[in-house]
Order: sequence, then C-alpha cells, then structure tokens
Amino acid sequence: ALRKIARVLRVHFRRQREMAIGPDLSHRRTRVEAVLGAEPVQAAIAAEAQAHGGDASAQMKAQAAARAYAMEIAADYSYPMVRVLDRFLTWLWTRLYDGVEVSHFDTVANVAPGHEIVYLPSHRSHIDYLLLSYIVFHRGLMVPHIAAGANLNLPVLGSILRRGGAFFLRRSFKDNRLYAAVFNDYLHMMITRGYAIEYFVEGGRSRTGRLLSPMAGMLAMTVQSYAREQARPIVFVPIYIGYEKLFEGRTYVGELMGKPKKTESLFDLLLTVRELKKNFGKVHLNVGEPIHLAEVLDAGGDEWRGASIGDVRPAWLTSAVDTLKHRIAHGINAAPVLGPVNLVSLVLLATPRHAMDERQLVLQLDACRGLALAAPYSARTVVTGMDGAAMIAYCEQLHLLQRQAHPLGDVLFLTAEDAVLTSYARNNVLHAFALPALIACLVSRNPDLERASVDRLVRLILPFLRTELFLRWEDGDVDAAVNTQLVALDAVGWLRIEGERVIAPDMNSDAHAQLVQFAQVMRPTLIRYFITLSLLTARGSGALTPAELESLCHLQAQRLAMLREFNAPEFFDKAIFRNFIATLQRVGYAQIGVDGSILFDERLPLTANEARFVLPPDVRVAILQMTRGGSDGLA
Repeated sequence: ALRKIARVLRVHFRRQREMAIGPDLSHRRTRVEAVLGAEPVQAAIAAEAQAHGGDASAQMKAQAAARAYAMEIAADYSYPMVRVLDRFLTWLWTRLYDGVEVSHFDTVANVAPGHEIVYLPSHRSHIDYLLLSYIVFHRGLMVPHIAAGANLNLPVLGSILRRGGAFFLRRSFKDNRLYAAVFNDYLHMMITRGYAIEYFVEGGRSRTGRLLSPMAGMLAMTVQSYAREQARPIVFVPIYIGYEKLFEGRTYVGELMGKPKKTESLFDLLLTVRELKKNFGKVHLNVGEPIHLAEVLDAGGDEWRGASIGDVRPAWLTSAVDTLKHRIAHGINAAPVLGPVNLVSLVLLATPRHAMDERQLVLQLDACRGLALAAPYSARTVVTGMDGAAMIAYCEQLHLLQRQAHPLGDVLFLTAEDAVLTSYARNNVLHAFALPALIACLVSRNPDLERASVDRLVRLILPFLRTELFLRWEDGDVDAAVNTQLVALDAVGWLRIEGERVIAPDMNSDAHAQLVQFAQVMRPTLIRYFITLSLLTARGSGALTPAELESLCHLQAQRLAMLREFNAPEFFDKAIFRNFIATLQRVGYAQIGVDGSILFDERLPLTANEARFVLPPDVRVAILQMTRGGSDGLA
C-alpha cells in the first residue's frame, strides 16, 4: 500500500512540476540533431541537394544550411536565466507601471492540466513578450516558449531572449522550403513534448490600437502538427493586453504619418532607458475563452485524422485555420478592459476640440460606464470601478488630461499630442461601444424612428463593422443584440422605447446632448465608409481598381482630416480602407472584373444614399464635393 501511495504521489508531483517548469528539455544541440533527423527535414535536405546538383558536395551544403537554420531558430531555455529575468522584470514593472491587473487567469489554471497550451495575446508593444511570461511564471505555470521575430535576434538581447524561451522565425519563408521544413519540425517537437507556446496571430504590433487581421502561418503549422501527432489536446487561449500609456506611442504615430519603420538595433534599445523615468500607468491583461483545437477540427468532419499534408493545402486545413482566425480574433476582443483612460479617451476624442466642461464630462463618463455595465460586450468584459470624477482625477495624475480654470466651470482637454496618443487606448475598446454608438447615430439623426428601421439599418452597416472591428455578433444574433442595447440606452436615459418606436430625448435636455456626443464615437468610421462609396459612385462601375480606390480614399480622408480636424492618424490609414473594399466584395456589393476593376450595380449607390440616416448634411455635402469635384487630379 505504501509503495502504491508513493508511486501515485511521484506521478502527481511530476505532473505538477511539468505544469510549473515544463517537461525535461534536452540540450539545445541535442534538440537540433533531433530536428535534423526528422523525416520531413531529411526529405527537404535531399530536395535542396538535388536542386543544386545532387552530388556529395550539394548534400553537405544542404545539411549545413539546415543545421544553421535550426541553430538560428532554436531556443536555449535556462531556468536560472528565467529567475534572473524575473528579478529584473519585477524591478522594471515598478519603475514603468503603477501595477499590472490580471483578470480571468483561473481559466488557464483550470485548462492547463493535460493540455498543450498555446497563448495568443494581442500584440501592442514589445513589452507583451515579457509581460505574459512574467505573469504566467508568477501564477506557478510553465513559462511559454515564444515565437519572436528574427528582428529581435540582436547581439546580447537575442541571447537573453533565447535563454528565456524565445525561438526565432523570419518574417517570411514561403519560398525557402528547407527553412520551412526545419521550422515546422522544431515547432512540432516543442508541441509534442508538451511545452507551452506563445505567438502573436496578428503578425506584428498594431500601430493604431485596433486588432489586426490574424495571420494564417503559425496557426496552420500548429494545426498540421496536431494532425500529424495528437500527443496531447491543444487549447488556444486568446488574451487581451491593454496599456494606459504606450511605450512606443510616439514611434507608432510617426509611422502612421508616413515615417519609415525603423529596424530594431541595440543602440535604440539603450536609448529607451530614458523612458524609465516616466509613468505609464497600469497594464491590463484579461484572458478570453479557451478554444479547443480538436472541437474545431471535428466540426468540419474527420478528414483531418491521419491526413498527410503535401505541397497543396487540403480544404479541411484551410477551413479550420479560417475558423480559428475568426474565433481567436473574436476571443481577444471579447475580453476588453474598459479602464479610466479608455473611457476618457472615448468621450473626449468624440468632441470637436477634444475638450469638455467638467460637469458634462463627469456625466458622460458615468453614462458610458453605466451603459457598459447594463449591456456588457461579453461575459468577460471588465469595467472600471471608478466613477466619472475619479476617472478624471486618475487621468490628470497620469498627465494625460489638462485643466483650464474658468469662472463658469473648469474645462478639461487633451493636448494635440495627447489626443493622438490616447486614440490608441480608445481604439483598444472601440468595438465594445460600436453597436450602441451606431444606434445612437441613428436615433440622434432620426428622433422618432420605427424599431424595424433600426434593425434594417443596423443589419446594413453591421457586416462592415464586424469585419473591421471583429465584432462577435453573427447575423442570427443581431436582433437580440440590438434589443439588449436599446434597453440599456433606455436605462441610461438616452432614448425611450414606446411600443414599436424608438424616441430620442427632448432636444433641449442634457440626455439629448449626451446622446449626440456618444454618437460621435462612430462618426469617423461611418465617414470612411461614405468616402469609399461616394468615390465609387462618382467614378462609376469599372473605373477603378481596388488599389486605385484605396489610394484615392487615403488621400480624400487625409484632406478631410486637414479641413475638419479629425485628429487621428488611423482616420486615413490605408489598411482600414483596404479592409472595407474587400468586405464590399465579400458581402456582394462589388466584384472584380476580368481587367481588375471594381464592378457594382445599383445597390451600391442606394447603400451610399442611406448615409442620410447616420451622417449630418454638412459632412455628406463636404464629402460629395470632394469626391465629385476634386478627385480628377488624384487618380
């Protein structure tokens, strides 16, 4: 009996040890040899040698190239280095931040036993790499091995990151089959041996604060690894990370304004030491709903079981990766943290001069917070416990909010620079307010509206918002979601539901002013849509290619920003217009002709005409004048 108890305890403690520090990992060179000896890698080496003559010399060169790739990729994990990094990061966080707030991490602890965990955080800063590993380590779980860009494999820094669990990959290796084979097998080895993995599905850091479209590469390799060998179930864990003040904020603004992206260097890293004197507020990390890979694969049939994947990607793999991309993006966005900086940014950036009377700002903040509590975006949404006055005091303490004393009441405002920088915090949570703000646009422009008209117009616009902001509602969920938001807007006093009609407050009331103010949250997005539709309508079907339309939209939005003070670089971001143009094709409003031009029928001009329900006349007239009269010289 004692031997049985001892055996059970040994197994139990071994599993607990693996959860905390991971399974035993052999020396880096041993792992490299294991990767090089794998059948897919040997086949790739043979193919590479054959492509260069097939003789002994070509074979040796191919083998040497594969070894060099493996050494370039492989981590050199060292637990003593992890302990050193832990002490350093504890010091760093206390210098940079007022705290790191973590929500719903019990989700990871509950799912970790017996599963291969793949952490998928949003990517907003280089700090992300360090932050998640630090939190996981302090929660007593295995530090993940992180897929890091080769641009971070710098002298000194690269070695430290590698020993902390980073493995490096090149930005693109589609045309290098040998490198792809080595990387695929290295990832497969890490997964099958039970090591937690972390990578960023967006591919790069978001420069605007919006979630970027997920990339297929690492997801496809993970799915292929699982199809090849189901050593243990794989669970994807989406994670939202939000910063009140961003370390790289000014760099991002410069890039959005047209400055070229700088290549990382050790010198630039040393220069960031100056930033340690600044206060960057708090960091928020919220864990989303786990996604079980086997469930996603089985939902598409059982073709994946025992399948071998060659040069042509099978349909089941493409379908599974597409499903994962959408579920992961929705999972990250379904775990927003609505903090004081996010809400203050949301409210003030919707004003023409980024300024408000203190009393009105307090009321607006309290109403927005009340709305988020009455109709939360998802069950995992975290809303600040501060009231409006406390939020203002907090942002003043961070030097984000300025105060101008006045006999009739103080005015609070954002400087021009802070307005641009805080747009990042606003964009982190914009999706959480997109639907109620869209309804506010409709009701503020149409003070007595039939409920059926609200549903119709939301259904018209929502597919574009869903694609741009990764909203969680599918077509079948729209009516229930609209009803929930209408009830919440009624509860905060911004509209009244009377039978089948939706009524705006009296135009002279504070509630109406607040409704109009809240509606401005979505105005830049709706204006971008109208610019695109107006340009297409003005030029006619078959006159523009997607690239030409994207360029024209960028220039028109840039000009409109100069004339009407839409002070945020992402307002004329080409990527957002590119996404909208692609969505027009996907939902059937446009198609690409044989000559590459955009073709459309009468439905597109009719859709553009619906802008009268959401945009004021002066804005529509200004855009129509620009698109019809001032674009000839831009094409």
